[in-house]
Amino acid sequence: MPALLAELRAEAPEWDVCVVDDGSSDLTASVARANGAVVLQLPFNLGIGGAVQTGYRWGSASGYEIVAQIDGDGQHAPASLRVVSEPVLDGRADMAIGSRFRGGGGYQSTWGRRIGIRYLSLLLRLRTGARVSDPTSGLRVVGPRALALFAARYPSDYPEPESIALAARSGLRIGEVAVTMRARRHGRSSIDALRALYYAVKVSLAVIFIPVDARRHARPSSE
Repeated sequence: MPALLAELRAEAPEWDVCVVDDGSSDLTASVARANGAVVLQLPFNLGIGGAVQTGYRWGSASGYEIVAQIDGDGQHAPASLRVVSEPVLDGRADMAIGSRFRGGGGYQSTWGRRIGIRYLSLLLRLRTGARVSDPTSGLRVVGPRALALFAARYPSDYPEPESIALAARSGLRIGEVAVTMRARRHGRSSIDALRALYYAVKVSLAVIFIPVDARRHARPSSE
C-alpha cells in the first residue's frame, strides 16, 4: 500500500486520497496516515461492499461531486484515473469503468477468470442492457448521481458486477475506458476455487433478481 499511495501522489496529485481500513489487525491505518491519506477506520470487518460504501458515504458527506474507487492491490495504475474520469467530467457517463479488455493491454488474468468475466458481462447485458466488458474491474469513477445512489445503497458481497446492475437499472449511464492492468502487487485474491462457485451463483442471482424499482434511489445528492 505505501507504494500505491506514493504513486497516487506522483501520478494523480489532484485527487484527495481516502483509505478505508476494514477492521484490519495490521498497520494499514497508521501507514496510510503516515502517507498523507484520510483514513476511515472501521471497528470490525464489513467486507468489500461495506468498505466501499463507507468510502462513497464519506465522499458524499464531504461534498465531493466526483469520486474514484481504486483497489489497493496495485493492479490499477493511478495514472489511469485521468482517462477514466473523462467521461464523467464531460457529462457523458454517471459511472466510468477502467477495462483491461478494451485494448488497454497488460495483465489479462487467468483463462478461468476470463471465462467468468465474459459470463458476467453477458449476463449484465441480457438482464440490464449494460455493455461492460470488465465488470469485475476495481477502477471506477462516479459522478453525483452514481455517488448518491451508492452512498444510499450498495451490494454487500462481491459488489462490482452487482453495482453495475444496480446503476443500470437505476437509469444511470455507464461508460468504459481502456486501461492497462498490472499483475497483483500486494496481497492475494479472496476468491479461491470454492468461493468462485459461490461468487458465480450469488452474483448471478443478484443480477437476475435486482428490483425493477431501483430507479427511485438514483436521485442526485442536491435533490
